[in-house]
Amino acid sequence: MIDAYEDPGTPDTRGGWSYLWWLVRRQPGRSLAGALLASVWLTLMAGTPYLMARAVDDGLVPGRTGVLAGWTAAVFVLGAVNAWISIMRHRTMTRVRMDAYFRTIKVVVGHAVRLGAALPRRAGAGEVVTIGVGDVHTIAQALTVVGPGVGAVVVYGVVAGLLMPISPLLTGVVLLGVPVVALLAGPLTRRLQGRETEYRERQGVLTARIGDLAGGLRVLNGLGGKGLFADAFRRDSQHLRVQGYRVGAVASWVQALGVGLPTVYLAVVTWIAARMAARGEITVGELVSVYGYVAVLVGPVAFFLDMGYQLSRGVVAARRVVRLLRLAPEPDEGTDRAPGRPAVLHDPASGVRVRPGLLTALVGAAGAETGAVVDRLGRYAPSDVTWGGTRLDAVPLRDVRSRVLVADHESHFFADTLRNSLAGAGNRATGPDAPAGAPEPAPPDARTARALHAAAATDILQALPDGLDSELSAQARNLSGGQRQRVRLARALLADPEVLLAVEPTSALDAHTESLVAERLGTARAGRTTLLTTTSPLMLARADEVVYLVDGKVAATGTHEGLLEHEPGYRALVARDAEEEEEAVR
Repeated sequence: MIDAYEDPGTPDTRGGWSYLWWLVRRQPGRSLAGALLASVWLTLMAGTPYLMARAVDDGLVPGRTGVLAGWTAAVFVLGAVNAWISIMRHRTMTRVRMDAYFRTIKVVVGHAVRLGAALPRRAGAGEVVTIGVGDVHTIAQALTVVGPGVGAVVVYGVVAGLLMPISPLLTGVVLLGVPVVALLAGPLTRRLQGRETEYRERQGVLTARIGDLAGGLRVLNGLGGKGLFADAFRRDSQHLRVQGYRVGAVASWVQALGVGLPTVYLAVVTWIAARMAARGEITVGELVSVYGYVAVLVGPVAFFLDMGYQLSRGVVAARRVVRLLRLAPEPDEGTDRAPGRPAVLHDPASGVRVRPGLLTALVGAAGAETGAVVDRLGRYAPSDVTWGGTRLDAVPLRDVRSRVLVADHESHFFADTLRNSLAGAGNRATGPDAPAGAPEPAPPDARTARALHAAAATDILQALPDGLDSELSAQARNLSGGQRQRVRLARALLADPEVLLAVEPTSALDAHTESLVAERLGTARAGRTTLLTTTSPLMLARADEVVYLVDGKVAATGTHEGLLEHEPGYRALVARDAEEEEEAVR
């Protein structure tokens, strides 16, 4: 089975069938062992009727008790051996399925990491969740075909060979049985693929809406839109339920045929064999063996149908995985060198210049305007931004990401301890690859304490029961909005990038806490380049330089006091924010 740190390989993304075959080829020895063990297991099951026929014909004769005992012992030994083979087959196939399961997870997670910030723009969250929760399991189950599927084909041929000496007629009936079953079940299998595909698509959409509803419940309550959103979700879930019934209806017919057709098949062959025994064309032992052979075939025939069912679902799931894997990550074809020392970031579209070593505040009436500038400066959107005179998109993306950090005020939290949530970026600017001018690294706990202090988050640490080892839930929902924002800021400060672009880092804080952050941020980032978007007078007063945007363009640049005196629009915008802060304090 694939190791946690092993390279999963390069998947075949030509289609769903190609991906499933790639999973088989990635574990050839185990797949071959599963097929061999399943073939031997099913073939030995067909050996039991043969031994019983010999016991009946040779042993049920007066004075031949020893012969009967011998054949009986042979049946027992065969059953014991086959039981052991069955155990080994099951273990092997479990490993085949688990390898496919974890390999698919590693491939999907690895590609999601490569897509990075482009993932939310290219694929819905619901689609990714559906792949991770349901599709990988469906794909793994489809690989059952490697074992019992191959074994069913082998034992089908073996039984036909055993029947040939007894009766060509019975052999013909057996050989025609599976094609007839396939003809009956084939249209249903194709129909199931279509139903399953539509169901999976709607399931992905609904999963995304569940996440939106859970994440935005507080906002929806404030806007009075919870009922409207809930009604829309209820309608969508009812449509999905109806679609699920349709999938279930087709699947139930496939599974019913898997049980019913082999039974009819067994009855027809038994009736023909019984008529032949009554006419003396075959012996009683041969009648018993024919019944046993066909009874053995009930399992393989059911496997054939189940194989078609599992493969239909597996191909649908594999196509969804392949569609995600075909999404190309952001190009990293830059060949120009990044500046060797801190340099100016310039966005020609807005006129914003971020000078190295300064704490710069970006002010605009609309958050979308300032956010768009940050996206361009952080290379999360196409632009003509230059870095030290070099186009930012001409610098290798890994160099940009290692030195320029965009700290979003809604960035994600994974369920983990506070220590790990903070330490995920703790070594970003340390080590042998640190950029020129980076300070000497301090011990991890000391750096963490400094970052928490600068973000005015030490009270959060004290309030948690186990300090840094306290567990945070997914998206840190066991913290308040202001606490989450301060932990996000501490995480960004602990990363200590050469250039920090922070989006509204204090928007959820009260005035007292925000004043502490404003006091400490400049000290924490002394000598480093920092840009933050804000309209808070407390933060603006501490900035080395303030850039005022109007309609997405630089209207003025200067100090907070200078802009208050000379820019009426800036004064009106900041005064409004100051009034809101005073009301919040009161």
